[in-house]
Amino acid sequence: MKGLLQRVRGARVEVAGEIVGAVDHGLLVLVAVEPGDTRAHADKLLHKLLNYRVFSDDAGKMNLSLADVAGGLLLVSQFTLAADTKSGLRPSFSTAAPPALGEELFNYLLSQAKQVHGTVASGRFGADMQVHLVNDGPVTFLLQA
Repeated sequence: MKGLLQRVRGARVEVAGEIVGAVDHGLLVLVAVEPGDTRAHADKLLHKLLNYRVFSDDAGKMNLSLADVAGGLLLVSQFTLAADTKSGLRPSFSTAAPPALGEELFNYLLSQAKQVHGTVASGRFGADMQVHLVNDGPVTFLLQA
């Protein structure tokens, strides 16, 4: 399971012109599920997302986590993040999980996040989404679980 974490000053997801998820200061995370992923992978990724130290402390060092700053978490499914791009000029999606597994694990990750973190929002699985963000820093990390 992969999560492309982006520290944001604000982010929102629109589907057909309607805002379906938004956060202010916090993290936007693009999430990809791969064929061998399980709920244990989702749990590990969530732990990293909530505790990865990407926010600045008073000294300007990245020592604070999303949990420390009580920031928002916006989760967006993105199967293209799991693409195999090693050869050729067209991505292969054979390394992405089948849609049913992707949806099940994304929804599990979302439900677990809502149980343990204050502000959680999401895009809509499988929808054509427009993602708007103000990347803070920019700070972006690829996390794998």
